[in-house]
Amino acid sequence: MRRADNTDFDPACRLCPRLAELLERVRAEHPDYHARPVPPFGDPDARLLIVGLAPGMHGANRTGRPFTGDHAGILLYDTLFQQGYSNRPASTHREDGLELRGCRITNAVKCLPPQNKPLGAEITACNRFLRAELEDLPDGAVILALGAVAHRAVLRAEGRKLSDSPFAHAHRHPLSRGRWLLDSYHCSRYNTQTRRLTPAMFQDVFDAARQILRPSAGTP
Repeated sequence: MRRADNTDFDPACRLCPRLAELLERVRAEHPDYHARPVPPFGDPDARLLIVGLAPGMHGANRTGRPFTGDHAGILLYDTLFQQGYSNRPASTHREDGLELRGCRITNAVKCLPPQNKPLGAEITACNRFLRAELEDLPDGAVILALGAVAHRAVLRAEGRKLSDSPFAHAHRHPLSRGRWLLDSYHCSRYNTQTRRLTPAMFQDVFDAARQILRPSAGTP
């Protein structure tokens, strides 16, 4: 049963004054931008949930779809296509016809933060939405956290001690109901250009997720 303080995505959320004020300024400067909380995207019955950090200024904040329109989405959507989760190798805008099968993408923080750095209080305020998303996942699902912030947000949403499950690329951590938290470096421009995260490393993480999901039906 879902906890009373867990809340489904709210497109009009203004829980964080700093983020709400920033979005108001962005809407004034860029009236064609989404500039609102960005909803999750993908298969509602997914057994693989990918959790990122937050919308980028000229990416998801502009297009209204996670990891769409910025550099971080290049590797992610190409990998999803190669892994059979997507019908297209690139995500350019919300009406491009891209569909995800067996996979869903969300963010730890649903609104654009200044300098892409949400405050701890903002991550905590948004955690109720992530918690609801996690509780809606089926038993045996895999949550792929892109970066340490997403990793910690998942653990908070699960009520786990952060010190018991430190972030490390390609490491997996058991959760309740047979679910697993799987870590990866974020597919940001910095990480891919410095080769901290290579396409082969990213593919390996998705291969690990597939190995976990393989015993159950419903994987692509």
